[in-house]
Amino acid sequence: MAVPGKCLLVTGPPGVGKSTLIMRVFETLRASNPNLKIQGFYTSEVRRGSERVGFQVVTLDGRTAPLASTISSPESFRWPNVGKYKVNVASFESLALPELQVKEDTDLFIIDEVGKMELYSSSFFPAVLKVLESNIPLLASIPIPKFGRDIPGGTFSSFFLTMVF
Repeated sequence: MAVPGKCLLVTGPPGVGKSTLIMRVFETLRASNPNLKIQGFYTSEVRRGSERVGFQVVTLDGRTAPLASTISSPESFRWPNVGKYKVNVASFESLALPELQVKEDTDLFIIDEVGKMELYSSSFFPAVLKVLESNIPLLASIPIPKFGRDIPGGTFSSFFLTMVF
């Protein structure tokens, strides 16, 4: 279990700036201490003009992979839905999970976010738990479900917060 004071969780409803805050912290840390070893990922919107058509997962060194999309493909019919988006679990796992491998020289993990789309990966939550058990500091975001909808796993947010505190 994580050492008290070594986890900072940012939470709130969609669109309040959780990801923006986490990215500004990351950029500030990277600029002030370029030798700091930070692992993790964030998610960002994919837009066509003014329309949001999906999300991508982005590593802290800039590599990207699709996370979810409104654009259908033959294989996407088998993918889970989150609202109007189809979640590409395999793509997410191929990029995000290696970023959560615990290494002795890591100074900080950043996970933006621990949300419904990411939790469709059965390997994601165990990887997050390993990060917590490593006692390496963690900065993560957890969304508050919109309109009373729950995150997969029922009481995930409560369980996660219990693990941290």
